Amino acid sequence: MRTHQLLILFLIVGLSSVIRSFAQTPNLGNHFDYDKNAPLDIKTIGSEKRGDVTVYDITYASPKGGVVPAYLVVPKGKGPFAAIVWGHWYWTNSPMFNRKQFLDEAVALAPAGVVSLLTDGPNARPGYVPDRTPLNDKQITDRIQAVIDMRRGIDLLLARKDVDPKRLAFVGHSYNAATGAFLSGIDRRAKAYVLMAGALSDELDMKTPEFEAFRQRIGPEKVDAFVAKYPWMDQGKYLAQAAPAFVFMQFATQEDFLKPPHVLQYDRVVSKPNMLKVYEAPHSLNAAATRDRIQFLTEQLKLKKLSPEVISAIPELYQPPRP
Repeated sequence: MRTHQLLILFLIVGLSSVIRSFAQTPNLGNHFDYDKNAPLDIKTIGSEKRGDVTVYDITYASPKGGVVPAYLVVPKGKGPFAAIVWGHWYWTNSPMFNRKQFLDEAVALAPAGVVSLLTDGPNARPGYVPDRTPLNDKQITDRIQAVIDMRRGIDLLLARKDVDPKRLAFVGHSYNAATGAFLSGIDRRAKAYVLMAGALSDELDMKTPEFEAFRQRIGPEKVDAFVAKYPWMDQGKYLAQAAPAFVFMQFATQEDFLKPPHVLQYDRVVSKPNMLKVYEAPHSLNAAATRDRIQFLTEQLKLKKLSPEVISAIPELYQPPRP
């Protein structure tokens, strides 16, 4: 992926004024409020058995309109089970550009005692029409909807009698790593986050030569005006408030923008406890990252341990060349 394409993608995550602090901009979470009492309106489209695991194809109502397509992965038994919400990447020409990305991993974890929800983000839903203009307002409304739809997903899981509300985690890759970053500061229900290969601090990202080159190319006045309009869209300000949740960050070496010397700085932005690992891998990460992720989730959610054979059978995510 070209550097300027990555920068546009990561700027979709949100921009902020580097001179404003979380404390100076109160009630940031208000931008992601919704009616918690509205009906979830869950509909089951179909189901599939994978051994003792059932995968339900469902939809639930989005507070921002329409429905959220999702897979609900349920193990055999009565529980109480841990729960995980999964957020996919947005690699546009990948067949896993949707809720399918983590399905094999969720099915593998189900016998360990996990109910999983895997959603299609707003940009991956039928009929979505993108606005490819750099720095447009639709990018912000899409982000708000992505966060709120995940919060509704947490509502859905915690409404289940077989889910232990004290053992909830969020896993997000790339774009949805940032979705998790916002969630970590505004929704206190998850006890653990895995954030994979995503931009996690605009304040740091905007100090890079790559960002300055992007700013000059797009136009300093346009970029600065967009930043000033959305001072609350810095995911790092939310991650600073993630505690007591444990945040595990996973990054790759083969990146155009999120290179190791840069991402290692995120450690000082994210509240403690946190952990950061870099893998010799492309943006899709690799099997070692999968093993570490499952070990982390097993420890945090007090799951039954999966065998190495089960973990190694989870397919690696293929990263096709950008079209």
